[in-house]
Amino acid sequence: MLVVTVHVHVKPEFVDAFRVATLDNATHSVREPGVARFDVIQQDDDPTRFVLIEAYRTADAPAAHKATAHYARWRDAVEPMMAEPRHALRYQSVHLPD
Repeated sequence: MLVVTVHVHVKPEFVDAFRVATLDNATHSVREPGVARFDVIQQDDDPTRFVLIEAYRTADAPAAHKATAHYARWRDAVEPMMAEPRHALRYQSVHLPD
């Protein structure tokens, strides 16, 4: 299983709007057949920092996810909210029950 962490730093004035847009994206993402998990976490001591934890069942699932309407809607909505460009790290699951 492929796990991707997406690290996001949001401008302070957009924290609430980012949460709304990201929760919409996450809600739709977990309905995709290739998505095992889609977690959204917010840093305790800096609420402008988020991590999206995306677990994919196949190597092709991330591309399928990025082809969805909900991803495009999220990407376009949150781009101007970013304090800096988001960045992603890719991992292979050692233990992640499906």
